[in-house]
Amino acid sequence: MISAAQQHAQRNRGTLFVEDGELISTETFAGEQFIMRVRAPKCAAAARPGSFVHVSCDDALPMRRPLSIMRAADDWIEVLYKIVGQGLHLLAHKQAGDKISVLGPIGQPFLPSIERPNCLLIGGGVGIPPMVFLAETLQGEQWNPLAILGSEIPFPFELGQSTLPTPWLDDAICSTMPLLESWGAPTRLTSLANFEGCYRGYVTDMADLWLRSLDTAERAKTEIFSCGPTPMLKAVATLAAKYNIRCQVSLEEFMACAVGGCAGCTVPINTDDGLTMKRVCVDGPVFDASTVVWS
Repeated sequence: MISAAQQHAQRNRGTLFVEDGELISTETFAGEQFIMRVRAPKCAAAARPGSFVHVSCDDALPMRRPLSIMRAADDWIEVLYKIVGQGLHLLAHKQAGDKISVLGPIGQPFLPSIERPNCLLIGGGVGIPPMVFLAETLQGEQWNPLAILGSEIPFPFELGQSTLPTPWLDDAICSTMPLLESWGAPTRLTSLANFEGCYRGYVTDMADLWLRSLDTAERAKTEIFSCGPTPMLKAVATLAAKYNIRCQVSLEEFMACAVGGCAGCTVPINTDDGLTMKRVCVDGPVFDASTVVWS
């Protein structure tokens, strides 16, 4: 008899690729942050918001590193990463034209529903990339996205002044990510680092302001999508429960194989059949926030 894990693996056949990608470009930002664009056409064609890739940083290191996909178009993908450890340090020194092995796209994506067109996107730190990817897919009159992004180090993009109104917020809070606003997604930034034009506080503080401004009917058409550090995601889940709003979160966990074999990235999840350990790499990384057992 085929196990549930084997059935799950079979469902992913044909959508997971190992490609010898080619580094197209690397942008460098303050705080040892980098946006890397890699030519990987098969991965780009199958990528969805919330999926990630397992990247080989250097021939000297056998272990890959999981990186969220920030954008995917034509034959390339983009990832954002911050140097943490030797692997990403080596990756940051790669040059355009270098070969980079890419395994992906991996994981279950965010799944917006047209029944809830008011999409609140909350990203923190290196959890920003999936929100960028999701915002790009939510272009169109049927969607009403709002992005709230937080960082305690300089943001990995050039800040601009918003041209899209947020009447529920003080006019002085006007710094934004221009790329998201070019797609029609009003975007506001939060930090405790006193960055100009940014809200001083947590992403959940600003999100609470917006949710309070909605009437009951608009809240019923709202869903939250979030990625970032676990304490932030726990706070987002608590906020969603406070307003009885559906919420999808992308969890961050250490992982080795990233394809479900080692079960090293399991987290406790409540299911209809009781408490179960789920693998963040292939059962996630996106989960219903109300099912996650937060420590």
